Amino acid sequence: MAPQYACFTHRECEYFPCHPGAEPENFNCLFCYCPLYSLDTACGGSFVLLPDGRKDCSACLYPHRRENYEAVVRRCGGSGQGLAAPAAET
Repeated sequence: MAPQYACFTHRECEYFPCHPGAEPENFNCLFCYCPLYSLDTACGGSFVLLPDGRKDCSACLYPHRRENYEAVVRRCGGSGQGLAAPAAET
């Protein structure tokens, strides 16, 4: 995917920057809701498990770093060149 489509920074968002310690000039809002969240503890990001079992990802910047776009897309089953096609039914 062309680099200009792999990163989007929404500086006008009322929550921007939404993660403490984020570098605004290198913050990717494309994955505002983390697509890796559902991978539970295998997501690869920095998180804390809360007593009730939920993940607190507020300190995680992994999907928001510009350079991690292709890795996030691959983890979601894509090639980085577009989403993977669904498997053919048999």
